[in-house]
Amino acid sequence: MQAYKLKGKVDEAGNLAVTEPVKMPPGDVEVIVLHVMETVKNDTEATIQPQAAKPKRQVECSIPILKEWLENTDPVPPDFDPEQAKWEYLKEKYKL
Repeated sequence: MQAYKLKGKVDEAGNLAVTEPVKMPPGDVEVIVLHVMETVKNDTEATIQPQAAKPKRQVECSIPILKEWLENTDPVPPDFDPEQAKWEYLKEKYKL
């Protein structure tokens, strides 16, 4: 897959128009749109709110660095299906 960066505009009706010539062969394309936001410089410093400390998970592990990492990760959701995750991975890898 080849990536191209182009400029475009969205009109009042919500239609996307590319505002520069496209030098690529005809065929299907996948479009990813990044909305350009205007940034306003603020003279005051932004205050960073500290995040509430979440309780650490209790993990049994004999390797200290691995134990620390696992304690700081989120637990697996109860509806997680490892077989479905494997199948999704294989479909993507082998383009099934």
